[in-house]
Amino acid sequence: MSDSTLWWLLAGSTVALELFSGTFYLLMLAVGMVAGALAAHAGLGMAGQLSVAAIIGSAAVVACYVIKKRRPTDPSVRALRSVNLDVGEILQIDEWNVDGTASVQYRGARWTVIQRPGNPPTPGTYRVAELVGSRLLVDKV
Repeated sequence: MSDSTLWWLLAGSTVALELFSGTFYLLMLAVGMVAGALAAHAGLGMAGQLSVAAIIGSAAVVACYVIKKRRPTDPSVRALRSVNLDVGEILQIDEWNVDGTASVQYRGARWTVIQRPGNPPTPGTYRVAELVGSRLLVDKV
């Protein structure tokens, strides 16, 4: 069996494994194996084929990782108005507690309100950003 045939079989097997696992990284490793097969077709020795496959496969995996990390993440489901109708509602907070929470009357019940970390607790108008457990997370308007 020729070297290129072995590379093509490895690439096909890796693509099949990727279909079962659902990760994109195995597909990038398969791209590296395809590069190894093309290197075998070009007449490179086994060391050259392994080097080409390792470099291309690793570069593809690193590129996918970097692109995935730079892409903004989806907002929390708790912050979507279509899931939680409280998101976007306006609250008037007159006084904050020492622990950084406030208590407000909202929709006929007493709710505990919290802010995003790093914001000073000042009285005023706030908008509900998301529901965290049984607490309302708010942003200053």
